[in-house]
Amino acid sequence: MSTYTREGTPDSEMEAACKTETSRKKTPSLEPSGATQLPVSTNCLACSDDGRYLGVGHSQGFSVWCASSLICAAEWQQDGLEITSIQMTRMAETAYLLGTVDDMGVARVFAYHCEGIHPLSVINIMENINKRSICLTFELSEGGDYGAASISCNGAVWLEVYHFPSDAWLKEIEMALSQNQDPNSSGDVDVKWSPVAVVIKLKPPNITAGTALDGPLEVFKMTDFFTHCLALEVDTSSSRQWEEQCFNRDAGKTKERNESPRRCTQHFLLPCGQFPGGSKAKSQPAGLPVAVCVWWSGSHNLLQYMLPKAPKNKTDVEPMPDVLWPNGKEILCSAVSRCSRHIALGLDGALVCVWDRPSGSPLSVVLVPATDSAFFRMQFVDCSPEPTDVSQTFTAAKVCLLLLCKSGAIHTVTAGRGTRSCTVQLSKRPKDNRDLPTVTASVPFLQNLSLVVQRNGKIFLQDVINRTSVCFLILPTTHRIATPCNPVYALNTRQQTLFIQAGDQDSSCSASSKAESQSQLFIFRFGEPDIIMRYIVSLPETPRQLNTLSCVTLEESCNLYLQHRALSVDERSKAVMQTWKQLQETAVMVQQRHSRAAAN
Repeated sequence: MSTYTREGTPDSEMEAACKTETSRKKTPSLEPSGATQLPVSTNCLACSDDGRYLGVGHSQGFSVWCASSLICAAEWQQDGLEITSIQMTRMAETAYLLGTVDDMGVARVFAYHCEGIHPLSVINIMENINKRSICLTFELSEGGDYGAASISCNGAVWLEVYHFPSDAWLKEIEMALSQNQDPNSSGDVDVKWSPVAVVIKLKPPNITAGTALDGPLEVFKMTDFFTHCLALEVDTSSSRQWEEQCFNRDAGKTKERNESPRRCTQHFLLPCGQFPGGSKAKSQPAGLPVAVCVWWSGSHNLLQYMLPKAPKNKTDVEPMPDVLWPNGKEILCSAVSRCSRHIALGLDGALVCVWDRPSGSPLSVVLVPATDSAFFRMQFVDCSPEPTDVSQTFTAAKVCLLLLCKSGAIHTVTAGRGTRSCTVQLSKRPKDNRDLPTVTASVPFLQNLSLVVQRNGKIFLQDVINRTSVCFLILPTTHRIATPCNPVYALNTRQQTLFIQAGDQDSSCSASSKAESQSQLFIFRFGEPDIIMRYIVSLPETPRQLNTLSCVTLEESCNLYLQHRALSVDERSKAVMQTWKQLQETAVMVQQRHSRAAAN
């Protein structure tokens, strides 16, 4: 490896660079085990949940590859179209559901079966060019029973949740194949696929502010309580907008502001004892989501809706949420644990609130020392096996979260009910923008490890507990990450493999060169190096559902909460003692500082 120096480089920068290079030499490195050519202008990548196939989105369509041999198994093409987002999940033993979004904002659903791709549905069909709807986000639930899409049209934004007729689609595909039709898309033109059903349609809360309740006890009625909370939220938002308008008018800013539409974030939830609707989850098959939780930008409330299999008759009336999770601050980001027992919310003011669905109460509320920058993204880190019985392991329920701030700083939060929360700054705000992390992804099959990709092209595995770099992933010197600000990659949890796109080192960053160049897909296998072997953990085929008690009434929910409080009394007592000890130590430190300041 050749080295060089630049004239005029300060000694401090040279020293820092030397330290970085020295620490990197001490950290083991992993080279790719293979590579293959990607189609022209590859934009996105997805791996099926069983690890058998890869979905590759590129210009003029997408293709399905075998994850082991990296051979293209099938391809769907359409001129003038470019796939920008792709997902893939298994809906049967040999059938897979794919969800795509193209560069025009059109979402589609496909099936891959018997080496053929079948276009099943277009989510947002353009019937009127003056009312063209654009899909902002599109998500498939694991198993492909449900989907959710954020739609925008003429400044309005709403969320649609769909139920996919998977069983009917499988029968129709088998029937089409039995009639000797071509398995590719051209042979499916005459097939009338079963339609997708919109089971929930949600718009941003728009309830008249100042909604009065009939009496003090009426707040305990769920509908009135939800209306009250949503009305308070709209009232606060309207008041804030009025203050901003007054400020703009006083400052002489008479031009109308083009406010960005409210965005929504949703998560599918597996069966879990809760209030209300917990008893409905017992009849659902394993792994099938039963609810969806939603929050809107600028909102303080997390809303949960039960998932029906068929749309309700009153489609013009928006459904009221079945569960409302109120928060004291505005929600900035969110994450759901693998078993969907816990919902974590990153709030304004550097607050983290983790809700426990079985008890319907906060597991922990933590203040993170990150007041200089707002939260940008968060995710759960698999630090320990998930409990299967809440009643037996309530006191041991702990979660670990990875928090990314807009400044680039990364924090970890370890919390649990009745235990002392721990916040650790994993990395500080980078001084050089090239060191900003563009990817911080928890690796499910590597305990305590996260994958980090920086703008400068560095890739490494980091231990979020010990705050150490475990392994650098080194690309050949002839290649670099094709789009460091938005890397195209996929993790194969079954084969314990990372797939990542890289282009030639000499290629230009211009848009024209990217469109004309072909990049390569590099494969890193984590099951081979000894340094990583000790972190590998086995994952269940599907997220385990919790053996919890379902609460139908408010009294049952309160009794369950009190039972959990009794089980955690010892842990909470220890946490109180630790807190008092910390307060005393802090008081002594403050007194010593005051004494030194007075002496000086």
